[in-house]
Amino acid sequence: MIKTRITSYLASAILMTCCIPPFLFAQPGFGQAEKINANWHFHLGHNEDAATQNQLGRSWHQVQLPHDWSVKQPLSPTLASATGYLPGGIGWYRKNVTIPQEDNGQKLYIYFEGVYNRSEVFVNGKSVGKRPNGYISFSYDITPYIKYGEENTIAVKVDHSQDADSRWYTGSGIYRDVWLVRANPVHLEPWGVYAYPEVKKNRGTLHVQVAMHNESDASATLSILNELVGPNGDVVAKKTTKATLAGGVRDEIQTTLDVKNPQLWNLEHPTLYTLRTRILQGNQQIDESEIKTGFRTFTFDPDKGFALNDQWMKMKGVCIHHDAGVLGAEVYPEVWRRRLLALKELGVNAIRTSHNPQAPSLYALCDELGLLVMNEAYDEWEYPKRKWLEGWNVGTPGFQGSYDFFEEWGEKDLEDIVKRDRNHLSIFAWSIGNEVDYPNDPYSHPVLDGSSESGFTQPIFGGYKKDAPDAMRLGTIAKRLAAVVRKYDNSRPITAGLAGVAMSNETAYPGALDIAGYNYTESLYQQDHERYPARVIYGSENRHDMGAWKAVRDNEHIFGQFLWTGIDYLGESGRWPSRGFYSGLLDFAGFTKPRGYFRQSLWSEKPMAYLGTYPLQGGGAATDVWSRLETEQGQRKDQAPSMDAWPIWNYQEGQQIRVVCYTNAKKARLELNGKVVGTTKEYNDEHGIIHWDIPYAAGKLEVVGLDADDQEITRYYIQSSKRPQAIQVLPSSTTTLQAKGGVAQIELQIIDENGLPVLLAEDEITCQLAGNGRLLGMEAGNNSDMGDYTDNKQRAYHGKMIVYIQANGEPGEQVVARFTAPWLKAADVEIKLH
Repeated sequence: MIKTRITSYLASAILMTCCIPPFLFAQPGFGQAEKINANWHFHLGHNEDAATQNQLGRSWHQVQLPHDWSVKQPLSPTLASATGYLPGGIGWYRKNVTIPQEDNGQKLYIYFEGVYNRSEVFVNGKSVGKRPNGYISFSYDITPYIKYGEENTIAVKVDHSQDADSRWYTGSGIYRDVWLVRANPVHLEPWGVYAYPEVKKNRGTLHVQVAMHNESDASATLSILNELVGPNGDVVAKKTTKATLAGGVRDEIQTTLDVKNPQLWNLEHPTLYTLRTRILQGNQQIDESEIKTGFRTFTFDPDKGFALNDQWMKMKGVCIHHDAGVLGAEVYPEVWRRRLLALKELGVNAIRTSHNPQAPSLYALCDELGLLVMNEAYDEWEYPKRKWLEGWNVGTPGFQGSYDFFEEWGEKDLEDIVKRDRNHLSIFAWSIGNEVDYPNDPYSHPVLDGSSESGFTQPIFGGYKKDAPDAMRLGTIAKRLAAVVRKYDNSRPITAGLAGVAMSNETAYPGALDIAGYNYTESLYQQDHERYPARVIYGSENRHDMGAWKAVRDNEHIFGQFLWTGIDYLGESGRWPSRGFYSGLLDFAGFTKPRGYFRQSLWSEKPMAYLGTYPLQGGGAATDVWSRLETEQGQRKDQAPSMDAWPIWNYQEGQQIRVVCYTNAKKARLELNGKVVGTTKEYNDEHGIIHWDIPYAAGKLEVVGLDADDQEITRYYIQSSKRPQAIQVLPSSTTTLQAKGGVAQIELQIIDENGLPVLLAEDEITCQLAGNGRLLGMEAGNNSDMGDYTDNKQRAYHGKMIVYIQANGEPGEQVVARFTAPWLKAADVEIKLH
């Protein structure tokens, strides 16, 4: 048997590190970048004169970036379920920037991390460029349009009038950071420093490429100094390279830095180094860059799966979208840090950016925290997919999308994704598409008519449709996209999420990939392993049930799975009322759901146990199903105990209750008020859940996890609560944060007179602020609450809520938040700024 071994090595990560105020080493990767998120003005609606008008009328109001206008509008059943019953439209942004006369002679750029979508940028009334893809970072040279020593107007038109152009919620507007970049005429290219290491035995070699651009007329003799700084702050390697760059020319130098016994980046100890690159002309430093980097190796093998630093392991991954509930698409690193840490606590070690590149800060967090990342580019290529408008997979679909600019922009967008993100240590693969091969949506192939040879014994998805796009085009496009990726980064494998694997196997599509992702097709894992022995296979999108995990756990050649989904997300909604898709391990608020604890019992190596309950109908008839969500969507019912059981112990006396335990202990027993009410049971490997059916009695219900020798290793309890009495600010809340933009996350819990959480409470909580702070939103995580999310009131859900507050004040100031509800004792919290 021939084996294919794909080995890829570390690339570096860009982090935004403060250096020379008011400038930052930042995501653009060149020049001096100043974040310009404050004091923009916004107008919702068409306005022909928005780029040039001198006076702004009442329809304009001041906003701070990041800004998503869709999430701030009312939910309506008349809008598309695909994007969460929220609107799109056309919006305009304007900002005035004074450029000092002394900047004349420098190059000026404006850099956008993301604008959704179909944007056009104007400077002083002149169009400087358009970018249709809403997930791409891009920059423009605005030097020719600047008036030095005067006020300059930047205007941005955002056209999201195709509001149902996605299968999930996208948001609308300038929803990521914006930077003004000043650069010498001779400077680094945007994302111009690229580093990837090679590790052999006890030596690490960092290969460095530095791309520069001389935008002056004269030739420039340059010295390029690269220094590698270790985790303790010492310079561990450095080298100077000489280069001469002719006027008007772009060029690149390559060098290497060697390190003995480098500390390797891994999931438990994500060690980071810093690469400093300085460009000198004579004795003058004219440009500088800092990126985070390090050392690690990836190995992919068709028989053994995946190894990080030669340690074979399973990827325990989740798919995520980019919204954050009430915040919509607005990106705040603090919010994602909390969410990623919660996922990692559950045993998650990998993230899939479904189905588009995320904000740069997310990759930097994964570098820092030790999470692997599959970076994905597209959900559709040259043709649109179905977009459900009346509920998930019901009614008549729409066909808006991003397909109309794929031919013109697809390869350029992919180039920019790779160049922007290739330095991030956490990224292990580039995904060029998700389910673009879904049978008859849009591509078709004769194999869909069914035959014993193909493995299809009946017509699939309506059978072969000869008038549909030919599935053979999948291979042609995949090869083209793969060539783009390999041109700019050959250190990582190329992948995709295949939805119609059996159809795609008839094309050149899988052969264009280095590793093949299978979406929901665990039944083909063994069959295709035997049929294509050189193919590296993994689960790129998977259900939460035990069987899907066992297909990974029990097959050495399958290196991992990515659950759909890690976090509840807006859009892809069911019929009204439904804000989004709620199969996440975490809810919209970032709180762990029962199925999150179920996953922890499968994935975590730390001893754990969890209790959840639900009533049995008819006094004892077992009517439970493994997942409420999948059942609502018409999928099969399963008599395994539920993975969605909440930790509630409040029922009618004597009512028959099913108690489920999610644990990684070998055995467990159940106690009520200190007495055994559930005999010791062994772990159930069929569905991963231990359960007991008992009559309800108030008190403390406790599970004790035991090892093989009946020794206690963990325990967990839930307790009957009384009526709600007070609002409590949880200790996990943020009470100290950075001034001028830091985001506090205040976690609230409704408790009874004994301080116990009241999970049945849904009181409406009001937030009032004193001090220089801004309420960004209140999120309880309730998918069916279609009320107003734009005010300072929100109902709790399962007795909890998170409140996002942004600090606008100076260091030393404080913001005081008061939380009140009728009949409940209020809670106050002081947020200190530093």
